[in-house]
Amino acid sequence: MPGKARIKLSSTNLESLRTLENEILGVIKEANANFSGPIPLPTKVLKVVTQKNPSGEGTITWDKFEMRIHRRVFYVDASDKVLRSLLRVRLPEDVKVAIDLF
Repeated sequence: MPGKARIKLSSTNLESLRTLENEILGVIKEANANFSGPIPLPTKVLKVVTQKNPSGEGTITWDKFEMRIHRRVFYVDASDKVLRSLLRVRLPEDVKVAIDLF
């Protein structure tokens, strides 16, 4: 009896995340599997604030940098056919994928 699979996608590049998201949707719809998603999760914003002048002399001004991590989640019925076809999807280097079976 097949269970469910949770597919988590995360990336700093939103464009490559969306292309992978569309490829996964195409594979799932082609297999006629029950699914829900993509569910957008809150975007993590990592902030780093540094002083511009390394010596500390003069006026204090700051550089502010931030990195945004975009995340999506899919829930899919985990049949052998669907999972094998999902593993054949080409993954971009800047997208992290985690598949949990439960």
